[in-house]
Amino acid sequence: MFQIYHKRTFESAGTRIHSRDGKGKKMKSDNVRVGMQQAPHRSLFNALGMTKEEMERPLVGIVCSYNEIVPGHMNLDKIAQAVKMGVAMAGGTPVMFPAIAVCDGIAMGHIGMKYSLVTRDLIADSTEAMAIAHQFDALVMIPNCDKNVPGLLMAAARVNVPTVFVSGGPMLAGHVKGNKTSLSSMFEAVGSYAAGTMTEEDVYEYECKTCPTCGSCSGMYTANSMNCLTEALGMGLPGNGTIPAVYSERLKLAKHAGMAVMDMYRKGIKPRDIITKESIINALTVDMALGCSTNSMLHLPAIAHEIGFDFDISFANEISAKTPNLCHLAPAGHTYMEDLNEAGGVYAVIKQLADAGLINKDCMTVTGKTIGENVKGCVNKNPEVIRPIDNPYSKTGGLAVLKGNLAPDGGVVKRSAVAEEMMVHEGPARVFDCEEDAIAAIKGGRIVDGDVVVIRYEGPKGGPGMREMLNPTSAIAGMGLGSTVALITDGRFSGASRGASIGHVSPEAAVGGPIALVEEGDIISINIPEMKLDIKVSDEEMAARRAKWQPRQPKVTTGYLACYASMVTSGNRGAILEVPKEAR
Repeated sequence: MFQIYHKRTFESAGTRIHSRDGKGKKMKSDNVRVGMQQAPHRSLFNALGMTKEEMERPLVGIVCSYNEIVPGHMNLDKIAQAVKMGVAMAGGTPVMFPAIAVCDGIAMGHIGMKYSLVTRDLIADSTEAMAIAHQFDALVMIPNCDKNVPGLLMAAARVNVPTVFVSGGPMLAGHVKGNKTSLSSMFEAVGSYAAGTMTEEDVYEYECKTCPTCGSCSGMYTANSMNCLTEALGMGLPGNGTIPAVYSERLKLAKHAGMAVMDMYRKGIKPRDIITKESIINALTVDMALGCSTNSMLHLPAIAHEIGFDFDISFANEISAKTPNLCHLAPAGHTYMEDLNEAGGVYAVIKQLADAGLINKDCMTVTGKTIGENVKGCVNKNPEVIRPIDNPYSKTGGLAVLKGNLAPDGGVVKRSAVAEEMMVHEGPARVFDCEEDAIAAIKGGRIVDGDVVVIRYEGPKGGPGMREMLNPTSAIAGMGLGSTVALITDGRFSGASRGASIGHVSPEAAVGGPIALVEEGDIISINIPEMKLDIKVSDEEMAARRAKWQPRQPKVTTGYLACYASMVTSGNRGAILEVPKEAR
């Protein structure tokens, strides 16, 4: 009996399997599964235990970022199984392969952070390679933390087969001394201990209670920002950004994502039908309303670049000028992702923006409907979490791009997380050529009210890798200087950073940007309402300093970071990779 069945299967595979997607149209996976020439390929599918029936269905790649070192990813194996079930229920053959992920919290404050941003492009490149090498008909992306989401969105745009995103979901907030907490509270507790305002026992309580569940950190940090913006782009189902990781509703969402990608496949809807100039502008608009991480101003330009839409980051100011900031989630305020979810989620925010004429409602989404159709009927269930459009936290958006003689190509600040008294500030520069020296000065009490901390040679090339500066911003806050001290860097910030923290200063110090010419005591002028960042030094003096400036020996000259440094562009371009002109 087995021999007869086996022979018939072989004959069908060799001579009768033609494209069978249910409608008789040719599948991309036919390139590896159909015809006599592909008999060797089928032998390898047989080695996987794949049946004839599975080989006749669309081949759906499940790109899963599961690992056991990132809290936001430890539950993704369960998400993947739910997605696979949804795909199979809807008539596809799911096949899982991995993507890497770095925990920015664990990588923070040491050499490991140089390897965080660089993974975005590794994730995009490796996913592109796997998807095309194996000729998948469709993909479901399962990211969660900071660089996974933009990296997989970049890959989706490149590969351009029907693709749905479903994240692992946010962490629930911690509870310490009767208050909700998040990771930024933990980092600031360390600063408070250094200032003598918190005991070791207090810090230990934070340590044990701040991160109580799996999931991406509970505030509007980079991971949750990008997962929410995936909904705004149209690449994720409703709830993708906000349903907590530990809720069973997250597993239901994953099953529906598997079903949705098969619906997209049948309808021929692909990422470049969804990720367009218009949907990216929608995402920027939602970004401003939510008060997302400054890192979104690295990732949205990088995603846009994949579809041929390159924009100067100051373009965001046009969006910000007409978009009210409706949410103050941690670290800007005391509400958390679980609160946003209960208030109606990202779609409740989009609905208010759409009603005000700030959203292009015709943009396609993974539901097969437009964003306007999707948000019809959505309501704001908690005006304390999502402010009504006529009562915003501010009339302008959560992010601002500053320019001036210190940042000719721009720098980015999370305006919604800046104390009112620091919106306009002048102070003496305290200059450091690496993060570690700055932290030592802050914790050592050498930074005082009014100072402007300048951390340079931490940009994409100079780092290399553009480290996050959560440790110094948290130390400033923890030392009680959050409303009196500013920090400027050619590096970047965690979404958990708050205060007058201006990052992505471009051009960076490593290529001779003005930030490389700042000297101790120079007066730095910050004017966030007017979008200005200047050094009060004459053009003649700056020119004299430039004449003396010499490029520095790269901090890393081997391995992947050296390769990255040779190809990476500036922060204002999203730190995208380009082949150097001399190598073309």
